[in-house]
Amino acid sequence: MSILVLGAGGQVGRELAEMLEKGEQALTRNEVDITEPESIAAALDAHRPKVVINAAAFTGVDAAESASEQAMAVNGDGPAKLAEACARRDIALLHLSTDYVFDGRSDTPYAPADAVNPLGVYGRSKVAGEVAIRKALPAHLILRTSWVFGRFGANFVKTMLRLARERDALRIVDDQVGGPTPAAALAEALLTLARRRVAGAKLPWGTYHFAGAPPVSWRGFAEAVFAEAMHAGLIARAPRVEAITTADYPTAARRPLNSQLDMRDTEARLGLQAPDWLTALQKMLRDRDFGG
Repeated sequence: MSILVLGAGGQVGRELAEMLEKGEQALTRNEVDITEPESIAAALDAHRPKVVINAAAFTGVDAAESASEQAMAVNGDGPAKLAEACARRDIALLHLSTDYVFDGRSDTPYAPADAVNPLGVYGRSKVAGEVAIRKALPAHLILRTSWVFGRFGANFVKTMLRLARERDALRIVDDQVGGPTPAAALAEALLTLARRRVAGAKLPWGTYHFAGAPPVSWRGFAEAVFAEAMHAGLIARAPRVEAITTADYPTAARRPLNSQLDMRDTEARLGLQAPDWLTALQKMLRDRDFGG
């Protein structure tokens, strides 16, 4: 087998599973638990991949604050065990990380080499996973991403569509800025890189960023969702939007105000371009199979 995808039940994992070709396999958490070394070993030995794409993660940012052990087990210890198992078998690893490794205080987009300083448990657990992978396995690519949305699972776009049908007005944070990332584009980028490796190309191992463009606030993103959903006939009217600050909307976990990720290294060294999130949003909402 050439490529093995782990975490096939999540947003990105399900997109990956739909894009796989002959000789490529996707497994869900029920089939491989990355917190269990025996489960990892059994999967790697059974499928014998050249590249593993790890899309398995604990993604509940607020839930992680009260479930820190579980978040660390999946996001920190799990990648460590997976990287060690890959290293013993000479398997390359592609791993997803997050903008939450940064504190959001920068005035400019974050570059991969910028110092991390997570604000909460989720971010700390993802940093731990990154550190462990770098220590155990030289043949790795870590892709940090942000604000992922897509056809599958829970995400901001689906939440906004639901609320638009239920309410006449919404209060949405306007002082957090980032790059919404289409799950399908992220999956395509991961498979492009994995297939290059399988074909014998030498990849520039390390940590990179992959996020949608242009940057936008949550309020701006929501207003785009409403406008495009109306055009697609998914909602009859757009709710009135009131811009609020992060302080006006307290959550269990603190969020970075600046989640912009600098993709210049990704473009120059990996040849991947930032996806246009608005184009992807339009396509997704007009897809007759979209269930949002």
